[in-house]
Amino acid sequence: MSTDFFQRQEHLRRMSFRLVLLFAIAVVGIIVTVDVVALLVFGAFAPQSDSSRVWGIIAVASLATAGAIALATLYRMATLRGGGGRVARELGGDYVPHDTVDPQLRRLRNVVEEIAIASGVPVPEVYVMQHEAAINAFAAGWSTSDAAIAVTRGALERLNRDELQGVIAHEFSHVVNGDMRLNVRLIGLLFGILFLAIAGETILRSGAFFRSRDEKSGGNPLPLIGLALIVAGWLGVLIGRIIKASVSRKREYLADASAVQYTRNPLGIAGALKKIAGLPAGSKLANPKTEEVAHMLFGLGTKRESVFATHPPLADRIKALDPMFDVTQLEGLAQQWAQHPPNGLEEDLALGLTGVPENPAHPGGDIVSRVGEPTDASYVTANLLLQRIPPRLRVQTRSVENVVPLVLGLLMSADPQVRARQIADLTAGFGVPFAQACGAAADELNGVDPLLRLPLAELAFPALRHRPSQDLQAVLNAVDALIHADGRISVFEYCLSAMLRNDLRQALYPRPRVSAGSRPIGRCQDEVLLLLSVLATDEAAFRAGREVTFPGNTALYEPRPVADLDSAWPALNELDPPGKEQLIRAVVAVIGADLRLTVDESELLRTVCALLHCPLPPLALTI
Repeated sequence: MSTDFFQRQEHLRRMSFRLVLLFAIAVVGIIVTVDVVALLVFGAFAPQSDSSRVWGIIAVASLATAGAIALATLYRMATLRGGGGRVARELGGDYVPHDTVDPQLRRLRNVVEEIAIASGVPVPEVYVMQHEAAINAFAAGWSTSDAAIAVTRGALERLNRDELQGVIAHEFSHVVNGDMRLNVRLIGLLFGILFLAIAGETILRSGAFFRSRDEKSGGNPLPLIGLALIVAGWLGVLIGRIIKASVSRKREYLADASAVQYTRNPLGIAGALKKIAGLPAGSKLANPKTEEVAHMLFGLGTKRESVFATHPPLADRIKALDPMFDVTQLEGLAQQWAQHPPNGLEEDLALGLTGVPENPAHPGGDIVSRVGEPTDASYVTANLLLQRIPPRLRVQTRSVENVVPLVLGLLMSADPQVRARQIADLTAGFGVPFAQACGAAADELNGVDPLLRLPLAELAFPALRHRPSQDLQAVLNAVDALIHADGRISVFEYCLSAMLRNDLRQALYPRPRVSAGSRPIGRCQDEVLLLLSVLATDEAAFRAGREVTFPGNTALYEPRPVADLDSAWPALNELDPPGKEQLIRAVVAVIGADLRLTVDESELLRTVCALLHCPLPPLALTI
């Protein structure tokens, strides 16, 4: 039984604490350095240095230094609240339109969509750093709902589809496991330390400018203060590099391994690394902010490896993926590519890469072990689901103008009387043309397999969140009106509305949620039993789940409507990783009590996992 995802979540929680502790140590070291210089500079001008003056200097210097670091850190964190897209745009990323027809960009979006569906997470925003010839990529964001994946123009041009898929799968590992939240938080924390070096350089230049004016009065302390801040700031930068290296190196190996487990194609990601090693541009970015984000890149981002590098040596990463590869061959590849640089699209045509895996196996075994663990079978299932979506609907999911009627059409009833009430509500709120568009979308969706409903919503999410913020709130209001039109809420209506509310609100208001919850499951007994009561269809099913979470508990089964779950999520989402694993096992026990898994149960299970921030890949029922 695999608990890798939940173990990684627990490790991430400990890593977050470790990061804060190391940052605090770095700040204390910097404050001490500034205090010593302040005593040397200002104490020298005093006729006599009594203890009160010494402590006064220390207090002022310490407060000023700590305040500067705190304000700089808070400022940088505030600029990052825009989510992963904000980070991508800061690094020169251009948004890839949902309906792009450019072959390279369409290939990129297709790969991202396939892997997102297979991972059980919303499709992230996609960006291309057009002015970067190197091969690199990164994922950023506070949650899966505001995540963004960016690749360089070099990656698009040089990598074939298998290699690009390996790189994107590597980045999705960071998305699914929550590494990207830690990475973004690290940017904010280290900026506060680096700010001192910037302030020191400014003061040093100011001091040099005013030097002649202060020479007669015995000297100007500004240059010494500026020099002290530079030394302290770069001491902090050095510590920051050590922190980034300690946080990033092991996770890069794990992300490489996860990409291989996911795609079952180690040669894909290994090929991308070989091209980084063999091409002149490598993975080096020209952007001056590379140092700030080096720990979150696929490749090193700089030209040279060092003891403080955020990534393991390329040769070691390649050997881990392809043990038979002789690293001395890299020189030959470099000479070959110097004469004829690789072209990814041409390689796709030559190799006949279609993007459809050859192995049609469906996932099986323990459902809980699949949480956060997409495999090649998940990729197969995702591809089969995407292929079954009618092309016209697939196009509509990518259209910012037409995506809202499609999403609302998923919630339109087949019952004529209920449909009439829904059309009336939409007409009152949005007008006749919009209501008619929703009705037309609903008619087209009537013939779609129920298995495709949530994948359609997941595909529509990127275009949906690019609507103006006031439109998104109106969409949420319309969703509530549609699902209440018949006086009851079905399982699918609840699943879709809950996921939309969760994803759109996190996209509108990104929250720096770095670590998993810390509440043990025993403190959420009422909420857990409520969830099991909603899921269970009889006493036996309820008891099966209850025994997983609270053995010996005598609570009785009491049927509850699915809408009652809204009150339970705040507490359940604060469960610690072992508690979430135990809860998901209980949910599986409840819905599996009758030894079969229906579409409604599959959708509800994936919704529960999504709201707990435990992404579950799609389950193969009948495809």
